[in-house]
Amino acid sequence: MLLERGEVASGASRGNAGTVSAGHPPLNRPGRIKQAVFQMLDPKSPLYVPPRWDPELWRWLLSFARHCTDAHVERCMSVMAPLGIEALAIFDRLIEEEHIDCGYRSEGYFEVCTTEKGIARARHEASIIGRSGYHPEVVDAHELRRREPEFGHEVVGGVHYPEARTLDPYRFVTAVMELARDRGVELRERVSVASVATDGGRVAGVRTEHGDFVGADHVVLATGPFSLELARRLGVRLPVQPGKGYHRDVAVGPAGAPPLRTACVLNETSVFCTPMDGFVRFAGTMEFSGLNQVMRPARLRQLTDAARTCFPRLGDEAPISEWCGLRPMSVDGLPIVGPLAGIDGLSIATGHGMLGLTLAPVTGRIIAKQVTGVGEARYRSLAPERFG
Repeated sequence: MLLERGEVASGASRGNAGTVSAGHPPLNRPGRIKQAVFQMLDPKSPLYVPPRWDPELWRWLLSFARHCTDAHVERCMSVMAPLGIEALAIFDRLIEEEHIDCGYRSEGYFEVCTTEKGIARARHEASIIGRSGYHPEVVDAHELRRREPEFGHEVVGGVHYPEARTLDPYRFVTAVMELARDRGVELRERVSVASVATDGGRVAGVRTEHGDFVGADHVVLATGPFSLELARRLGVRLPVQPGKGYHRDVAVGPAGAPPLRTACVLNETSVFCTPMDGFVRFAGTMEFSGLNQVMRPARLRQLTDAARTCFPRLGDEAPISEWCGLRPMSVDGLPIVGPLAGIDGLSIATGHGMLGLTLAPVTGRIIAKQVTGVGEARYRSLAPERFG
């Protein structure tokens, strides 16, 4: 049984950038904090932290900073790179075998730069990814404009990531849910879980916000940033913060979005530009403002303002959709997947950050193996017990 606090695909899975971005390093990288200090108070920057008193957030940020080392990046890549390759294989097979209609495209995406500093960062990241079994290709400005004529002359170079995939996340998630229903999965929407019920050190089920009891032999908390309070009531504190992302969908047309051939991410502003069915999705930003769905107009404008630098033909037509969603950001950049210590039959799957779509299928496989008692040692580095 699946209990969904809203409607299926109404959270971050509805409006994310729609990219399966396998093999990328975590956000915790050397130089990240210095870069963030100059951005975090600017509401139009890629990273925004509204000034407020929030001790947990500031503890999280300090711990995040301690993980911004070369050694940590290498350790994360040793875990994430194989997971990404596994995720790509699952996506390809699932889409083909189940005939899922979600605009699935496998030509990869470009990371494009408008400054020499941006190119240096992109090439450094590509070198890390290239050592981990992937095949990024450094591309100069002329070749970029040949492959994607909509790029303007502000673009000075970039990297092509051929292993990436793109899709419409809402169509994908709703299609997978229908497949699950066909296989006997019961779905209950608009049901919020208030607490996990236990009996003698073992999970017994959950209680909803209306007081209803739903019995279960095993419970998996896959509720993004909302998992934190449920785990806290069981005495487990997880170092995760909600990181808000935004999107603007602009219809393709003379006064709207250009007809992009291939998805791209803008290095300097971290904005993804993903062509979908008749529109382009401009998505990104990272905002640490707490557990809320407040949309800030400046954050939305930043998406299209940034894109206009690289796509001079982007018009001023009103967006067909504006959205924000919360991503669970773990303090060390790795997902938190596995059993919660002290309570038999209780597992968690959260902390995927901006890789929730990318790692969703492989996370499902990991949890399924653990629930059925065939968990693999190679996934232990994702377990919540790593935080003590």
